[in-house]
Amino acid sequence: MRLDKYLKVSRLIKRRTLAKEVSDQGRITINGNVAKASSTVSVGDELVVKLGQRIMTVEVTALSEHATKDNAKQMFEVKKEEKVISTLE
Repeated sequence: MRLDKYLKVSRLIKRRTLAKEVSDQGRITINGNVAKASSTVSVGDELVVKLGQRIMTVEVTALSEHATKDNAKQMFEVKKEEKVISTLE
């Protein structure tokens, strides 16, 4: 499954266009490699997503073309979540 579609269906990111922009900016990695929107996501992959002031590390546990709100939560497991503190004054 394409990365941008997975991010939208799993509800990690609300809109597919936003998922495409974030991934094309190099703020998402799959198993340590910088990923583009068209990159393929498989079960077992580890994604690191940098959004705003958060860095989330998740493991892909399931793939689905369509998912309800409850099913979307079962598509990934959060391994680590960090808040980035800006030191700019």
